Amino acid sequence: MAAKKKEEQQVQRVLLGRPSNNLTMGIVGLPNVGKSTLFNVLTKLSVPAENYPFCTIEPNEARVSVPDERYEWLVDFHKPASQVAAVLQITDIAGLIRGASQGEGLGNNFLSHIRAVDGIYHVTRVFEETEVTHVEGSLDPVRDLQIIVEELLLKDIEVVEKMREAMERQLAHSKDKKKKDELEILRKVHAVLQEKKQIRLVEWKANEIEFLNTLQLLTAKPVVYLVNMSEKDFARKANKFLAKIKQWVDVNGAEPIVPFCGAFESKLLEMTEDQRKAYFEENKISSGIPRIIKTGYHSLDLIHFFTCGSDEVKCWTIRKGTKAPQAAGVIHTDFEKGFVCAEVMKCDEFKELGSEGAVKAAGKMRQEGKGYSVVDGDIIFFKANTTGLKK
Repeated sequence: MAAKKKEEQQVQRVLLGRPSNNLTMGIVGLPNVGKSTLFNVLTKLSVPAENYPFCTIEPNEARVSVPDERYEWLVDFHKPASQVAAVLQITDIAGLIRGASQGEGLGNNFLSHIRAVDGIYHVTRVFEETEVTHVEGSLDPVRDLQIIVEELLLKDIEVVEKMREAMERQLAHSKDKKKKDELEILRKVHAVLQEKKQIRLVEWKANEIEFLNTLQLLTAKPVVYLVNMSEKDFARKANKFLAKIKQWVDVNGAEPIVPFCGAFESKLLEMTEDQRKAYFEENKISSGIPRIIKTGYHSLDLIHFFTCGSDEVKCWTIRKGTKAPQAAGVIHTDFEKGFVCAEVMKCDEFKELGSEGAVKAAGKMRQEGKGYSVVDGDIIFFKANTTGLKK
Protein backbone atom coordinates (compact mmCIF):
# COMPACT_ATOMS: atom_id res chain seq x y z
CA MET A 1 0.00 0.00 0.00
CA ALA A 2 2.80 2.42 0.89
CA ALA A 3 4.55 1.74 -2.43
CA LYS A 4 1.30 2.34 -4.30
CA LYS A 5 0.73 5.59 -2.41
CA LYS A 6 4.23 6.82 -3.22
CA GLU A 7 3.70 5.95 -6.89
CA GLU A 8 0.41 7.88 -6.97
CA GLN A 9 2.08 10.93 -5.42
CA GLN A 10 4.87 10.75 -7.99
CA VAL A 11 2.32 10.66 -10.81
CA GLN A 12 0.60 13.66 -9.25
CA ARG A 13 3.76 15.73 -9.64
CA VAL A 14 4.86 14.29 -12.97
CA LEU A 15 1.58 15.32 -14.56
CA LEU A 16 2.07 18.97 -13.64
CA GLY A 17 3.34 19.60 -17.14
CA ARG A 18 5.99 22.12 -16.13
CA PRO A 19 9.54 21.59 -17.40
CA SER A 20 11.69 19.92 -14.74
CA ASN A 21 14.22 22.76 -14.82
CA ASN A 22 11.47 25.23 -13.87
CA LEU A 23 10.20 23.47 -10.75
CA THR A 24 10.47 25.61 -7.63
CA MET A 25 10.63 25.11 -3.87
CA GLY A 26 9.05 27.88 -1.80
CA ILE A 27 10.19 28.73 1.75
CA VAL A 28 7.11 28.98 3.98
CA GLY A 29 6.48 29.56 7.68
CA LEU A 30 5.43 32.04 10.34
CA PRO A 31 7.26 35.38 10.58
CA ASN A 32 10.66 35.35 12.32
CA VAL A 33 11.31 31.61 12.12
CA GLY A 34 14.38 32.10 9.89
CA LYS A 35 12.99 31.91 6.34
CA SER A 36 14.78 34.93 4.90
CA THR A 37 17.96 34.09 6.80
CA LEU A 38 17.88 30.66 5.18
CA PHE A 39 17.24 32.21 1.78
CA ASN A 40 20.19 34.59 2.26
CA VAL A 41 22.45 31.64 3.02
CA LEU A 42 21.11 29.46 0.20
CA THR A 43 21.57 32.09 -2.44
CA LYS A 44 24.28 34.31 -0.96
CA LEU A 45 22.06 37.21 -1.93
CA SER A 46 20.97 40.09 0.27
CA VAL A 47 17.27 39.99 1.06
CA PRO A 48 15.71 41.65 4.09
CA ALA A 49 15.82 39.58 7.27
CA GLU A 50 14.99 42.25 9.85
CA ASN A 51 13.30 41.25 13.05
CA TYR A 52 9.69 42.17 12.35
CA PRO A 53 6.76 40.53 10.53
CA PHE A 54 6.17 41.08 6.82
CA CYS A 55 9.64 42.46 6.08
CA THR A 56 9.57 40.42 2.85
CA ILE A 57 6.77 41.93 0.77
CA GLU A 58 7.39 40.39 -2.65
CA PRO A 59 8.68 36.86 -3.13
CA ASN A 60 12.41 36.66 -3.79
CA GLU A 61 13.61 34.09 -6.29
CA ALA A 62 16.98 32.56 -7.00
CA ARG A 63 18.61 29.43 -8.36
CA VAL A 64 21.04 27.40 -6.24
CA SER A 65 23.45 24.68 -7.29
CA VAL A 66 22.57 21.15 -6.18
CA PRO A 67 25.58 19.64 -4.36
CA ASP A 68 26.83 16.45 -6.00
CA GLU A 69 30.19 14.83 -5.30
CA ARG A 70 29.93 12.84 -8.55
CA TYR A 71 29.67 16.05 -10.56
CA GLU A 72 32.61 17.58 -8.71
CA TRP A 73 34.70 14.48 -9.42
CA LEU A 74 33.80 14.53 -13.12
CA VAL A 75 34.79 18.20 -13.35
CA ASP A 76 38.10 17.47 -11.62
CA PHE A 77 38.72 14.49 -13.91
CA HIS A 78 37.88 16.12 -17.25
CA LYS A 79 38.92 19.69 -16.40
CA PRO A 80 36.39 20.89 -19.00
CA ALA A 81 36.19 24.29 -20.64
CA SER A 82 32.59 24.56 -19.39
CA GLN A 83 30.86 23.10 -16.34
CA VAL A 84 27.14 23.25 -15.53
CA ALA A 85 25.77 21.94 -12.21
CA ALA A 86 22.19 20.93 -11.53
CA VAL A 87 20.15 23.78 -10.05
CA LEU A 88 17.11 24.20 -7.87
CA GLN A 89 14.88 27.26 -7.97
CA ILE A 90 14.04 28.71 -4.55
CA THR A 91 11.37 31.29 -3.69
CA ASP A 92 11.39 33.14 -0.37
CA ILE A 93 7.79 33.81 0.67
CA ALA A 94 6.97 36.30 3.42
CA GLY A 95 5.59 35.01 6.72
CA LEU A 96 2.03 33.75 7.09
CA ILE A 97 0.10 34.35 10.29
CA ARG A 98 -3.02 32.89 11.82
CA GLY A 99 -5.98 34.04 9.72
CA ALA A 100 -3.93 34.42 6.50
CA SER A 101 -6.57 32.48 4.56
CA GLN A 102 -9.05 35.20 5.51
CA GLY A 103 -6.66 37.98 4.51
CA GLU A 104 -4.99 38.64 7.87
CA GLY A 105 -1.62 40.32 7.59
CA LEU A 106 -0.74 40.12 3.92
CA GLY A 107 -1.95 36.55 3.78
CA ASN A 108 -3.85 36.35 0.51
CA ASN A 109 -0.91 37.73 -1.47
CA PHE A 110 1.46 35.27 0.13
CA LEU A 111 -0.91 32.35 -0.35
CA SER A 112 -0.99 33.14 -4.06
CA HIS A 113 2.82 33.05 -4.05
CA ILE A 114 2.70 29.58 -2.48
CA ARG A 115 0.28 28.49 -5.19
CA ALA A 116 2.91 29.38 -7.79
CA VAL A 117 5.60 27.03 -6.38
CA ASP A 118 5.79 23.25 -6.82
CA GLY A 119 7.06 22.19 -3.40
CA ILE A 120 7.35 23.68 0.07
CA TYR A 121 10.20 24.11 2.53
CA HIS A 122 8.16 24.47 5.72
CA VAL A 123 10.38 26.22 8.28
CA THR A 124 9.67 26.04 12.00
CA ARG A 125 11.69 27.46 14.86
CA VAL A 126 12.97 25.74 18.01
CA PHE A 127 15.68 28.21 19.03
CA GLU A 128 14.92 30.36 22.07
CA GLU A 129 15.97 33.95 21.49
CA THR A 130 14.19 36.75 23.34
CA GLU A 131 15.54 39.37 20.92
CA VAL A 132 13.79 37.64 18.01
CA THR A 133 10.09 38.14 18.65
CA HIS A 134 7.59 35.34 18.03
CA VAL A 135 4.37 36.38 16.32
CA GLU A 136 2.38 33.97 18.58
CA GLY A 137 4.08 35.24 21.75
CA SER A 138 5.61 31.90 22.76
CA LEU A 139 7.74 29.08 21.39
CA ASP A 140 5.69 26.05 20.33
CA PRO A 141 6.87 24.60 16.98
CA VAL A 142 4.11 21.99 16.70
CA ARG A 143 1.48 24.69 17.13
CA ASP A 144 3.29 26.78 14.51
CA LEU A 145 3.33 23.88 12.05
CA GLN A 146 -0.36 23.31 12.59
CA ILE A 147 -1.18 27.00 12.05
CA ILE A 148 0.42 26.95 8.59
CA VAL A 149 -1.24 23.68 7.60
CA GLU A 150 -4.61 24.97 8.82
CA GLU A 151 -4.28 28.14 6.73
CA LEU A 152 -3.35 26.14 3.62
CA LEU A 153 -6.30 23.80 4.18
CA LEU A 154 -8.72 26.69 4.64
CA LYS A 155 -7.53 28.37 1.46
CA ASP A 156 -7.88 25.12 -0.49
CA ILE A 157 -11.43 24.72 0.85
CA GLU A 158 -12.28 28.24 -0.28
CA VAL A 159 -10.88 27.64 -3.78
CA VAL A 160 -12.65 24.29 -4.19
CA GLU A 161 -15.97 25.64 -2.89
CA LYS A 162 -15.93 28.48 -5.41
CA MET A 163 -15.07 26.13 -8.27
CA ARG A 164 -17.73 23.63 -7.21
CA GLU A 165 -20.45 26.29 -6.98
CA ALA A 166 -19.49 27.72 -10.38
CA MET A 167 -19.52 24.27 -11.97
CA GLU A 168 -22.89 23.41 -10.41
CA ARG A 169 -24.39 26.57 -11.91
CA GLN A 170 -22.85 25.75 -15.28
CA LEU A 171 -24.17 22.17 -15.28
CA ALA A 172 -27.69 23.32 -14.45
CA HIS A 173 -27.91 24.21 -18.13
CA SER A 174 -25.55 21.59 -19.57
CA LYS A 175 -25.08 17.83 -19.75
CA ASP A 176 -21.32 17.94 -20.35
CA LYS A 177 -20.10 14.52 -19.16
CA LYS A 178 -16.53 15.67 -18.61
CA LYS A 179 -17.70 18.57 -16.44
CA LYS A 180 -19.97 16.22 -14.48
CA ASP A 181 -17.04 13.93 -13.78
CA GLU A 182 -14.95 16.90 -12.69
CA LEU A 183 -17.75 18.07 -10.39
CA GLU A 184 -17.79 14.67 -8.70
CA ILE A 185 -14.04 14.92 -8.16
CA LEU A 186 -14.45 18.43 -6.74
CA ARG A 187 -17.05 17.15 -4.30
CA LYS A 188 -14.72 14.38 -3.22
CA VAL A 189 -11.82 16.83 -2.82
CA HIS A 190 -14.03 19.15 -0.78
CA ALA A 191 -15.05 16.30 1.53
CA VAL A 192 -11.39 15.32 2.02
CA LEU A 193 -10.41 18.89 2.89
CA GLN A 194 -13.34 19.27 5.28
CA GLU A 195 -11.92 16.28 7.16
CA LYS A 196 -8.67 18.29 7.57
CA LYS A 197 -6.79 15.91 5.28
CA GLN A 198 -4.09 17.32 3.01
CA ILE A 199 -4.56 16.43 -0.66
CA ARG A 200 -1.10 14.91 -1.21
CA LEU A 201 -1.63 12.45 1.67
CA VAL A 202 -4.72 10.83 0.14
CA GLU A 203 -4.69 8.15 -2.57
CA TRP A 204 -6.29 9.25 -5.83
CA LYS A 205 -7.20 7.52 -9.07
CA ALA A 206 -5.33 8.45 -12.23
CA ASN A 207 -8.19 10.53 -13.69
CA GLU A 208 -8.61 12.33 -10.37
CA ILE A 209 -4.90 13.13 -10.22
CA GLU A 210 -4.95 14.56 -13.74
CA PHE A 211 -7.74 16.95 -12.77
CA LEU A 212 -6.22 17.76 -9.37
CA ASN A 213 -3.06 18.94 -11.08
CA THR A 214 -5.01 21.70 -12.81
CA LEU A 215 -6.16 23.11 -9.46
CA GLN A 216 -2.74 23.98 -7.96
CA LEU A 217 -4.02 23.22 -4.46
CA LEU A 218 -1.68 24.22 -1.67
CA THR A 219 -1.94 20.96 0.26
CA ALA A 220 -1.14 18.92 -2.86
CA LYS A 221 2.47 20.16 -2.91
CA PRO A 222 5.31 18.00 -1.48
CA VAL A 223 6.79 19.30 1.77
CA VAL A 224 10.22 19.24 3.43
CA TYR A 225 10.19 20.32 7.08
CA LEU A 226 13.16 22.47 8.13
CA VAL A 227 13.80 22.88 11.87
CA ASN A 228 15.79 26.01 12.77
CA MET A 229 17.84 25.30 15.90
CA SER A 230 20.38 27.12 18.05
CA GLU A 231 24.00 26.36 17.16
CA LYS A 232 24.49 24.49 20.44
CA ASP A 233 21.50 22.22 19.80
CA PHE A 234 22.41 21.77 16.14
CA ALA A 235 25.93 20.67 17.07
CA ARG A 236 24.70 18.12 19.62
CA LYS A 237 21.74 17.08 17.41
CA ALA A 238 19.30 17.45 20.27
CA ASN A 239 16.44 19.71 21.27
CA LYS A 240 13.46 19.21 23.57
CA PHE A 241 11.01 19.83 20.70
CA LEU A 242 12.46 17.43 18.12
CA ALA A 243 10.59 14.30 19.28
CA LYS A 244 7.28 16.19 19.29
CA ILE A 245 7.94 17.58 15.82
CA LYS A 246 8.77 14.11 14.48
CA GLN A 247 5.63 12.69 16.05
CA TRP A 248 3.51 15.42 14.42
CA VAL A 249 5.20 15.00 11.02
CA ASP A 250 4.79 11.22 11.12
CA VAL A 251 1.05 11.68 11.59
CA ASN A 252 0.92 14.32 8.86
CA GLY A 253 2.64 12.54 6.00
CA ALA A 254 6.01 11.33 7.33
CA GLU A 255 7.86 13.69 4.99
CA PRO A 256 11.55 14.62 5.39
CA ILE A 257 12.73 16.62 8.42
CA VAL A 258 16.03 18.50 8.09
CA PRO A 259 17.51 20.30 11.12
CA PHE A 260 19.66 23.38 10.52
CA CYS A 261 20.89 26.50 12.28
CA GLY A 262 20.35 29.75 10.41
CA ALA A 263 22.66 31.75 12.68
CA PHE A 264 25.46 29.20 12.24
CA GLU A 265 25.03 29.12 8.44
CA SER A 266 25.13 32.92 8.31
CA LYS A 267 28.35 32.90 10.33
CA LEU A 268 29.92 30.46 7.89
CA LEU A 269 29.37 32.91 5.04
CA GLU A 270 31.78 35.33 6.72
CA MET A 271 34.57 32.73 6.90
CA THR A 272 37.14 31.70 4.35
CA GLU A 273 37.16 28.10 3.16
CA ASP A 274 40.13 27.27 5.41
CA GLN A 275 38.41 28.90 8.38
CA ARG A 276 35.26 26.87 7.76
CA LYS A 277 37.20 23.61 7.59
CA ALA A 278 39.00 24.41 10.84
CA TYR A 279 35.73 25.39 12.53
CA PHE A 280 34.05 22.16 11.40
CA GLU A 281 36.90 20.03 12.76
CA GLU A 282 37.18 21.92 16.03
CA ASN A 283 33.44 21.89 16.78
CA LYS A 284 32.56 18.52 15.21
CA ILE A 285 29.88 20.22 13.11
CA SER A 286 29.11 20.73 9.42
CA SER A 287 26.74 22.79 7.30
CA GLY A 288 23.15 21.61 6.87
CA ILE A 289 22.67 23.49 3.61
CA PRO A 290 23.73 20.71 1.18
CA ARG A 291 21.19 18.35 2.74
CA ILE A 292 18.46 21.01 2.55
CA ILE A 293 19.06 21.61 -1.16
CA LYS A 294 19.32 17.93 -2.11
CA THR A 295 16.25 16.98 -0.07
CA GLY A 296 14.18 19.71 -1.73
CA TYR A 297 15.44 18.73 -5.19
CA HIS A 298 14.53 15.07 -4.71
CA SER A 299 11.19 15.88 -3.04
CA LEU A 300 10.13 17.19 -6.46
CA ASP A 301 11.15 13.82 -7.95
CA LEU A 302 14.05 15.52 -9.72
CA ILE A 303 17.21 13.65 -10.68
CA HIS A 304 19.98 14.39 -13.18
CA PHE A 305 22.20 12.58 -15.65
CA PHE A 306 25.60 13.67 -16.93
CA THR A 307 27.11 14.41 -20.30
CA CYS A 308 30.83 14.88 -19.96
CA GLY A 309 34.12 15.35 -21.77
CA SER A 310 36.91 17.88 -22.13
CA ASP A 311 34.55 20.45 -23.63
CA GLU A 312 31.86 20.32 -20.98
CA VAL A 313 30.61 18.47 -17.91
CA LYS A 314 26.90 19.12 -17.48
CA CYS A 315 24.05 17.93 -15.27
CA TRP A 316 20.71 17.58 -17.05
CA THR A 317 17.73 17.74 -14.72
CA ILE A 318 14.79 15.42 -15.40
CA ARG A 319 12.01 13.83 -13.37
CA LYS A 320 12.47 10.40 -11.87
CA GLY A 321 11.12 7.77 -14.26
CA THR A 322 11.91 9.73 -17.43
CA LYS A 323 12.55 7.45 -20.42
CA ALA A 324 15.73 7.73 -22.47
CA PRO A 325 14.17 9.47 -25.54
CA GLN A 326 12.57 12.16 -23.37
CA ALA A 327 15.85 12.63 -21.49
CA ALA A 328 17.58 13.10 -24.84
CA GLY A 329 14.93 15.68 -25.69
CA VAL A 330 16.03 17.79 -22.71
CA ILE A 331 19.32 18.29 -24.54
CA HIS A 332 17.67 18.93 -27.92
CA THR A 333 14.20 18.12 -29.25
CA ASP A 334 15.76 16.57 -32.37
CA PHE A 335 17.53 14.00 -30.18
CA GLU A 336 14.16 12.79 -28.92
CA LYS A 337 12.57 12.74 -32.38
CA GLY A 338 15.46 10.84 -33.92
CA PHE A 339 16.40 8.75 -30.88
CA VAL A 340 18.28 5.57 -31.73
CA CYS A 341 19.80 4.45 -28.44
CA ALA A 342 21.56 5.63 -25.31
CA GLU A 343 25.06 4.51 -24.35
CA VAL A 344 25.01 4.48 -20.55
CA MET A 345 27.59 3.94 -17.83
CA LYS A 346 27.41 4.40 -14.10
CA CYS A 347 29.45 7.26 -12.70
CA ASP A 348 30.83 5.08 -9.89
CA GLU A 349 32.06 2.47 -12.37
CA PHE A 350 33.62 5.13 -14.57
CA LYS A 351 35.38 6.53 -11.50
CA GLU A 352 36.57 3.07 -10.44
CA LEU A 353 37.83 1.99 -13.87
CA GLY A 354 39.30 5.36 -14.85
CA SER A 355 38.28 5.76 -18.50
CA GLU A 356 35.50 5.17 -20.99
CA GLY A 357 37.64 2.62 -22.77
CA ALA A 358 38.15 0.67 -19.54
CA VAL A 359 34.41 0.74 -18.87
CA LYS A 360 33.73 -0.70 -22.34
CA ALA A 361 36.46 -3.32 -21.95
CA ALA A 362 34.91 -4.44 -18.66
CA GLY A 363 31.54 -4.81 -20.33
CA LYS A 364 30.04 -2.08 -18.15
CA MET A 365 28.94 0.20 -20.99
CA ARG A 366 25.28 -0.53 -21.71
CA GLN A 367 23.27 0.25 -24.81
CA GLU A 368 19.70 1.14 -23.82
CA GLY A 369 16.60 1.63 -25.94
CA LYS A 370 13.40 3.64 -25.79
CA GLY A 371 12.05 1.81 -22.76
CA TYR A 372 15.00 2.61 -20.50
CA SER A 373 14.25 4.78 -17.45
CA VAL A 374 17.22 7.04 -16.75
CA VAL A 375 18.79 6.57 -13.31
CA ASP A 376 20.14 9.43 -11.20
CA GLY A 377 23.85 9.85 -11.94
CA ASP A 378 23.93 8.02 -15.29
CA ILE A 379 26.59 9.18 -17.73
CA ILE A 380 24.92 9.07 -21.14
CA PHE A 381 25.86 9.51 -24.77
CA PHE A 382 22.78 9.63 -27.00
CA LYS A 383 22.75 8.39 -30.58
CA ALA A 384 20.11 9.94 -32.79
CA ASN A 385 19.28 10.06 -36.47
CA THR A 386 18.38 13.67 -37.18
CA THR A 387 18.64 13.41 -40.95
CA GLY A 388 15.44 14.51 -42.63
CA LEU A 389 13.81 15.88 -39.49
CA LYS A 390 11.59 18.89 -40.10
CA LYS A 391 13.07 22.11 -38.83
